[in-house]
Amino acid sequence: MPQPPTTDHRVCVARIGAPHGIRGEVRLHAFTEDPMTVAKYGTLEAEDGSRRFAIDKVRPGNGFLVARLAGINDRNAAEQVKNCRLFVPRDRLPELADADDFYHTDLIGLSVVDRAGNDLGTVAAIHNFGAGDLVEVKPVSGQTVLLPFTKAVVPVVDLAARRLVADPPDGFIPPPTREDAQSRKAGTGSGASRPDPKATSAERHTGAG
Repeated sequence: MPQPPTTDHRVCVARIGAPHGIRGEVRLHAFTEDPMTVAKYGTLEAEDGSRRFAIDKVRPGNGFLVARLAGINDRNAAEQVKNCRLFVPRDRLPELADADDFYHTDLIGLSVVDRAGNDLGTVAAIHNFGAGDLVEVKPVSGQTVLLPFTKAVVPVVDLAARRLVADPPDGFIPPPTREDAQSRKAGTGSGASRPDPKATSAERHTGAG
């Protein structure tokens, strides 16, 4: 059964890209809704916890941010941290004002059920390829599927109950077999986790996207 996020749950908010110039600046790819807010979360931590990074300065670039990180003073040092993913504790993210908005990371691992309560799988990830948010569902068996994150297809998101109610088209998600259900009860089924701090768009509840 999916477990709720704990207080030490971390969220990936950025990735360090290539060096920018020769003075230690780096390209920074932020995963926050407003890229510039990544500098407001305080010290960022490498995925393995081996290093911490404070953002001294940041400015917009062409499709990325240009950042100066404390302790990174030349191009060689910048090369050494290239592709490092940066994390913050979940509780540093601001609360959302709209009850119909959700951080992607809070949806990962939710159980997915249909309107009758039948188990369809778990939320593996949230994607957006330019035409609205998509929920990637890992079924009890088989390949993952993508559902539009619209009010019509996902009428209920219940974070307290750790579940998402979906109304996919017939045959979109194959129903679980008896063996699948038994395997799931035994705890062998699981969904992939790829946290993303972006909040889903409020347009989900207007049916747009």
